[in-house]
Amino acid sequence: MTAHDLAAVRREAAALLERGRRSDRRIPAVLLNSPISRLGYAWGSALGWLWGGLWSTGPVERREGLWIFRGMPAWTFARGGVCVGGCYLTGGDVPDDRVLRHEAVHKRQWLRYGFLMPFLYLFAGRDPLRNRFEIEAGLEDGNYLPR
Repeated sequence: MTAHDLAAVRREAAALLERGRRSDRRIPAVLLNSPISRLGYAWGSALGWLWGGLWSTGPVERREGLWIFRGMPAWTFARGGVCVGGCYLTGGDVPDDRVLRHEAVHKRQWLRYGFLMPFLYLFAGRDPLRNRFEIEAGLEDGNYLPR
């Protein structure tokens, strides 16, 4: 990717983040960073524990405030891994600090949005370069752009 391409991606990413912040204003405040969103986070974490407990063949550890389930079969998670509530589900590789920093932002997103997180993420799209949640978590740290 050329420097020109990177600059264009970063400009578009900034615009997508701003659009996402504007759309958040339409969500009732009682659903964001609230007891309701914390309940959704707990629900997501319970699902992450259940799924990770069923399929993880590697060690389970706690780093960067996340429960990391390694050794998951590739079909049980998307891309390099997935954050569900406070759980990061991934394959056999040991995640580095940058990836965990990226996933910790997703954990905070779960805390903010709770039950809404899976739906908002789905509507943001599968392309990480256009998904506001991936952009906010850091495209470089998530290995979507070169570091």
